[in-house]
Amino acid sequence: METVSGHRPTIIDVAKRAGVSKSTAARALAGASNISDSAREQVLRAADALGYTRNALAVGMRSGRSGMLGLVLPDIANPFWGEVARGAQDRAADADTSILIFSSNRCARKELMHLSTLMRARVDGAIINSVADSLDDLDRFGLPCILIGSSAERFPDTCSVGSDIVQGVGLGMDYLRSMGHERPALIVGQPTRLARARFLRVVHEHCVEHDIDPAVLLIENADYTVEGGRFAMQRLLARNHGLLCVFAANDLMALGAMSAVREAGLRCPEDVSILGFDGIQAGAFAWPGLTTIEKPARQIGAQAVAWLLDGNADAKPGTRVHLPCRLIERGSLANLCDASARRVGSVKG
Repeated sequence: METVSGHRPTIIDVAKRAGVSKSTAARALAGASNISDSAREQVLRAADALGYTRNALAVGMRSGRSGMLGLVLPDIANPFWGEVARGAQDRAADADTSILIFSSNRCARKELMHLSTLMRARVDGAIINSVADSLDDLDRFGLPCILIGSSAERFPDTCSVGSDIVQGVGLGMDYLRSMGHERPALIVGQPTRLARARFLRVVHEHCVEHDIDPAVLLIENADYTVEGGRFAMQRLLARNHGLLCVFAANDLMALGAMSAVREAGLRCPEDVSILGFDGIQAGAFAWPGLTTIEKPARQIGAQAVAWLLDGNADAKPGTRVHLPCRLIERGSLANLCDASARRVGSVKG
């Protein structure tokens, strides 16, 4: 909105309309306590009438705080990270704080570029799933940081919030075993990905605990995408190992695997049972619905923002929170322990 003179309203215009000094108007808009309620009300009414908006950058330069946070995600196209962003944004809004959101597309160069932008914007802190090899580069930006996701394991001295992968993968393996699937095939990430190592480590420990040789499990590496899961499933089907159950390391790969099963003229779960990991909404609309281990995406985003706002990134270095996962049962897993259930059929090459 513009004033009668044609310029955007300033703090001087607000003060003049409210009949107070410029400093009083500024204190009222900043929420200062050393001002009367009547004066504050006059200023707020004047600002609303003029359509006045505070210059956040100018305020930040004076106060040393911008009222903004940064969030750098590895892949905003993955619905899981969209849910993390939603949780972070909702929590920030509750504290009258804004969030600048970037996607690194798993590129360390882009990640550093985004952090440079956040530094120039004078954000009060950053939440990041780092793809950079070292936090030395990140430290030079001078931003309080909270790590999320599997990258946090590389940086034990930095605060982090994430899902409890040990509990979540263990929950999935226990559920598969209860359904009669003791030796699932696995679709996991590429060998360079830390998340892949974490997932396989828990599976290995579960197998050893239940007297199963982990070496007998079929494993296919894939990108964490629908196409990655589809191609990995095609390779598993081509290996023709009879009864087949698949545990995919994320839901996008699981949905791709379900697509490959249909393309092969097979059915899920009658011919191939599939378990996902993440809990994205798309799994509920697949046919059959995708049974999955849901990671607490929104809570991760909300908790990370809360920690930044509370100053935990600097006050409690190395503090970690692992939030529990939960099982969502739908229709993509056959129950081999139920005599009335139809058994999974042999996979044909």
